[in-house]
Amino acid sequence: MTTARPALDPALRELLADMPLMSQLTPEILAQLRQYPSTPVDTLLAPGTVLRREVTVRAADGAAIPLSVFAPAHSDHAGAAPCVYWMHGGGMVMGDRFSQIDIPLEWLEEFGAVVVTVDYRLAPEATGTTLVEDCYQGLQWISEHAAELGIDPHRIVVAGASAGGGLAAGLTLLARDRGAPAIAAQMLIGPMLDHRNSTVSSHQYAGEPGVWTREMNAFGWRCVLGDLADEEVPAYVSPALAGDLSDLPTTYLDAGSAEVFRDEVTDYAGRIWAAGGQAESHVWAGGFHGFDALYPQAPLSAGARRTRTAWLARVLSSGPVDQVS
Repeated sequence: MTTARPALDPALRELLADMPLMSQLTPEILAQLRQYPSTPVDTLLAPGTVLRREVTVRAADGAAIPLSVFAPAHSDHAGAAPCVYWMHGGGMVMGDRFSQIDIPLEWLEEFGAVVVTVDYRLAPEATGTTLVEDCYQGLQWISEHAAELGIDPHRIVVAGASAGGGLAAGLTLLARDRGAPAIAAQMLIGPMLDHRNSTVSSHQYAGEPGVWTREMNAFGWRCVLGDLADEEVPAYVSPALAGDLSDLPTTYLDAGSAEVFRDEVTDYAGRIWAAGGQAESHVWAGGFHGFDALYPQAPLSAGARRTRTAWLARVLSSGPVDQVS
């Protein structure tokens, strides 16, 4: 029996018709996908408007973690700048720090934000908490070098898409539980939050080719979890497992209605509200996974990106959202 699915947005459906789709990932396919070139980031930077700096920080085990720092060459915004710390997507098994970088670079232009993006290690070569700990090392570096970077340490926003959204959520839990560094807000774009892969939406997008299917999702999680049994999986890796979602910074979450991650996103938002936290959640009708990154020119994509930017504008102008008891 075929599982009913929400219809795709007509404009996105037309664009998707020309894209080669898969139903599964294998080690062999992953090796092929990793051979594709990185995003040519220099083409996104208008000459003379952005300063770029490359930094390497060290993980606890001594591994090198590259960071790229993008800052406005000239800013019309007074005072210390906000910072957006970006975690890229790619199912935790592919991509690099320049993947989907056009998204946070819009905020550099809009808000004069300093954008820092991290090359966390990928699964299956790295497993367990290694990926989120790499992201944590980058966050610590940003906090320790805030004055040098010209950023306001009270306006550091962590953000990510897909796997990067899941890592941003795990990083925020980790920073909360360790008591530092401070995070002003988290933006989780179509985030990969739940290794159990058991929601209604995950089953809706199984068995047929797609941008990101239940089978592909299972492959990504198997790679990052390695030999961990279900009861051993940390919430920092699979944030949906977190029993306590209190005391988190204000949060933005979104997903498409036609994607695997839809239900884990809406559940995570609901649990933040239940814990007394502040969250804004959007489900974009007819959007598939990563629609706005793949086809930013589509009307639905443009609307999603405008909405995120408007939320970020409110967060950066008002400061932390007060908790209401």
